[in-house]
Amino acid sequence: MGRIIAIANQKGGVGKTTTAINLSACLAEAGKKVLTIDLDPQGNTTSGFGVEKEEMENTIYELMIGHCTIRESIKKTKIENLFLIPSDIYLAGAEIELLDISEKEYILKNEVDYVQEDFDYIVIDCPPSLNMLTINAMTTADTVLVPIQCEYYALEGLSQLVHTINLVQSRLNSNLQMEGVVFTMYDARTNLSLQVVENVKNNLDTKIYKTIIPRNIRLAEAPSYGLPINLYDGRSAGAESYRLLAKEVMEREDI
Repeated sequence: MGRIIAIANQKGGVGKTTTAINLSACLAEAGKKVLTIDLDPQGNTTSGFGVEKEEMENTIYELMIGHCTIRESIKKTKIENLFLIPSDIYLAGAEIELLDISEKEYILKNEVDYVQEDFDYIVIDCPPSLNMLTINAMTTADTVLVPIQCEYYALEGLSQLVHTINLVQSRLNSNLQMEGVVFTMYDARTNLSLQVVENVKNNLDTKIYKTIIPRNIRLAEAPSYGLPINLYDGRSAGAESYRLLAKEVMEREDI
């Protein structure tokens, strides 16, 4: 039975999509069969894997509104062991279309149930907001992984996210757990990055990954080539960091 990880933070620009792409790719590189679900209308995870959004017939949008099955929406990527349910801008209108549907919080879960046993890991990239799409991700997931940027406002909004996770856990998905926090865009040259890490460790009662993702130019370049970092520059600091993160995730099977 595949482990389902939602990658969420309602704050944009924290490395959420970068983490979804590269964690998925490094898990696949380690021989795991991975399905990545792009649940963000911006579709950056889709393009980050080199998939042309305009050419997709069945995306997560068609799946959510019932116009295709989950198996019809799964696409192969150029990466061995890695499959994708792509997204595009039409997903932004899905919330309105789902208003009258009963149990709309469980649409994604009900679909993923059909394929969960086919994969070792299912990674869901959530939109940068706490909306019905994010709720769907959380009702589907076993755990929530939260990327936090090493910057001054890092903790802003985090308490709201934790509150949402707790609400989903108590009302919609009693099995949901906090996977933990991963620090991104760490700059060893600044005292601020170090202070943010210490601040979060002191104020947040949750698991914190040992692996810290550095601010890395190769990580920033990779999406424009439609490649995860381990294929774009496998020797870069960013690639090594995401391999270490994947290793930690695999070691947490007992969560």
